[in-house]
Amino acid sequence: MPLSKLNTDQYKAATAPLGNNLIIASAGTGKTSTIVARIAHLLQQGIKPTEILLLTFTNKAATEMIERLERYFKKAIIDDITAGTFHSVSYKLLKKLDKSVTLKQPSELKTLLRSIAERRRFDHISDIKPYGGAYLFDIYSLYSNKEINKSFYEWFCQNYDEQAVYAEIYEDIIKEFESEKAKFGYVGFNDLLLNMRRELKKGAPLYFTEILVDEYQDTNSLQGSLIDAFNKKSLFCVGDFDQSIYAFNGANIDIIGSFDKHYKNAQIYALNTNYRSSSTILALANKVIQNNPRLYEKKLVVSREGVFKAPTLLVFDELYTQYQHIASMIKDSKFDKESIAVIFRNNSSADGIEASLKEQGISSKRKESGSFFESREIKALINLVGILLNPKDVMAFMGVFEYSKGVGSSVAKEVYEALNSLGNGNILKGLLRPDKSAKIYTPKRKSYQLGLFDEFDTLGDTARFSEFVSHDFITHPALKYEKLSSGGAVMLDRLYEVFSTISRNQNSTIVLKKLLNSRAYGIIANELATKRATMKNGKVNQDLLTQAKTKIYQKAQILINLTKNYSSLESFYNFLTLGSSEMGEGKGVNLLSVHASKGLEFAQVFIVDLAQNRFPNTKLMAMGGSVEEERRLFYVAVTRARDELVLSYAKYDKIRKVSYEPSQFLVEAGMVKV
Repeated sequence: MPLSKLNTDQYKAATAPLGNNLIIASAGTGKTSTIVARIAHLLQQGIKPTEILLLTFTNKAATEMIERLERYFKKAIIDDITAGTFHSVSYKLLKKLDKSVTLKQPSELKTLLRSIAERRRFDHISDIKPYGGAYLFDIYSLYSNKEINKSFYEWFCQNYDEQAVYAEIYEDIIKEFESEKAKFGYVGFNDLLLNMRRELKKGAPLYFTEILVDEYQDTNSLQGSLIDAFNKKSLFCVGDFDQSIYAFNGANIDIIGSFDKHYKNAQIYALNTNYRSSSTILALANKVIQNNPRLYEKKLVVSREGVFKAPTLLVFDELYTQYQHIASMIKDSKFDKESIAVIFRNNSSADGIEASLKEQGISSKRKESGSFFESREIKALINLVGILLNPKDVMAFMGVFEYSKGVGSSVAKEVYEALNSLGNGNILKGLLRPDKSAKIYTPKRKSYQLGLFDEFDTLGDTARFSEFVSHDFITHPALKYEKLSSGGAVMLDRLYEVFSTISRNQNSTIVLKKLLNSRAYGIIANELATKRATMKNGKVNQDLLTQAKTKIYQKAQILINLTKNYSSLESFYNFLTLGSSEMGEGKGVNLLSVHASKGLEFAQVFIVDLAQNRFPNTKLMAMGGSVEEERRLFYVAVTRARDELVLSYAKYDKIRKVSYEPSQFLVEAGMVKV
C-alpha cells in the first residue's frame, strides 16, 4: 500500500487526524506520493470515496494521482472520488446540481468584450490612450481572481491610477459584457468558480469529509474563498511558499502564509527529505531563497548519495555566443536530449536557443507552443459545430464570421443580433428561415458620458450583392446592413448553403466532414493560407499558398478522426470545449519558461540570461511584481535539476546594444563577487 513506502515525515502528514492540515512540501520531497497515501489512508479509515475531493492545478496532476490509487483499489471505488482542477471540478459539480453552463474559452470571451469596447469613444474625455478590449479583459480576469470585496470601479481606480479617467466607461463595458454573457448563458473559467461558490453559499447539497488541495501556494483569493465555501469536515493542503510564482495571475501567497491564523487548530507538517537534486544544487537554491521571508520553518535533508558535478557559471561577451555555446554543450552532453531542459525568464531567450540548437541539428520542443485545439483552423471548425449545437452562441458565430473580408468584431456582432432577431432567438432559423417582419439593425443607446455615440447608417439595398451571393439568398434581410462588406455577404451565403444540408442529430463524423468540405470553411482556409503564404514584400507565394491549404485540411482531418471516440456530436463538442492544453509537444530538448517548468524535473538544466534586469525581470517588478517573486522563480528553476546545473549570462546584446551585469541572484549564490 502507498503508506508503506513513505518516510517518517510523509507518514506523519498522510495519517494526520482529520482537521485543518497544511503540509509544507519543498521541491523534490515527494508531495504527490504523500497526497496519494493520504487518500489511501482516508479510504482505509472507511471514508466514502464520494466524500473525498481532490483539487489540483492541472488535470494531468489529478490523473496521475488517480492512476496511482487504481493500483491499490478497485477502479469503481476510485472513480467515485471527485478530482481535477478547480475549474473542471466546479464544472462537474454544477452539472450535478443541474446548473447547465456553456463554457467559453478566454480567447472567445475576449473577442466578445472587444466587440463591446470597440463601440466606445474616449477622445471626448482625455488624450490619454485608453486600454483596448483585449487588455481590459485581462485586467477584469485579474480582478475576478484577486478581489473579493471591492467593486471593479473601486479596484481599478486604486490599481490603474493613470487610466482612472476612463474607469466609468470601463465599468460600463464590463457590465454590458456580463449582461451579454448572461443573455447567451456563457461562463468563463472564473465564472465556473463564482457560480460554484454562489451555489454553495445558497446551501447546495454537497458535502465532503475531506478536501485535498495540491499546489496550495498558487491559490488565488477566488479559489481560497471557494475552498472556504465548501461544506467539509477536514482540509489537507499541500504546498511550498518558496514556489509561489503566479502573483501575475492573482495567486496570493498570504493564503498559505496565514493558514495557521485563518483556520482554527491548524496543524503544520513539513516534508524535509529531498529526493531529486544533488546536494550542491540544493545548497545553491537554498542559499538564494533564504533571502526571502521564512513563512514556516524548513530543515531540508538531501537523500541522494554519490559524486555529482557542482553547479557551474558560464559568462559570455555576447548574447548569441551564449546560445551557440550552450547548443554545442547540449550536442556533446552525456544525457539523453529528452532529459535536458533550457529554462529562461523571458520568452525572447527561447528564439535564440531554438535557432542555435537547430544549427547543430538538435530538435527541441517549446512548452509554450500552441495547443492543437487552439490553432485557428481547428478553432474555426469547432465554432462551426458550436453554431449548430447552440444557435444562440454569439462567440461561435463571430469566430467564424470574422474571417469574412472587410468584417471586424463590431460588424460581426451586429449581424449576429440581426440573425438572432430574424430567428426569434435562434440564429440558424434566422439564417435559414428568417422572420421578415422582425426589426433588425435598430439604433443603440447613446450616452456621451459612457462613450456611446454610434447609430446605424441607413439600411442598404440587398441587390448590391447580386453578383456575389446565390439567387436563393439575395433577398435575405441580414444583407441590408449598410456596413456589411461583400465578403460578409458571401460568408452568410456560404453558411446558408452548408447549414441547409446538416442537422445536430446527424453522426458527428458526417457533420464534421460536411463542414470541412463546405465553401464556408473554404473561405476560412483560404484566408489563413493566404496570410501564411504572404511574403515580406506583400506578394503571395503560390507554392506556399498550396502547401498551407494542404496543411490546414490535413490538420482538420485529425479532428474528424477524433469523432470516432464519441457517440454524439454533443459529447464530442464538450470534449473540444474543455479541451486538452496539456498535449505533448514532440521530442527533443525542452525549452521552458520558468513558469512552464514548474512541477517538472530533468537530469541536466541550463538557466540562461541570468543578467540583472532580465532575471530578475525589473520591468515586470515595476509593473506590480517583486524581487521576492523573482527569487522564488529562480528557486523553482534551479530545483528542476537532478544531476547537473549550468547557469549563464552574457555581458552584451549587440542587436539591442545593451550591456548587462550579473544577476543579483548569482551574487547571492556566491558565484560572482560584487
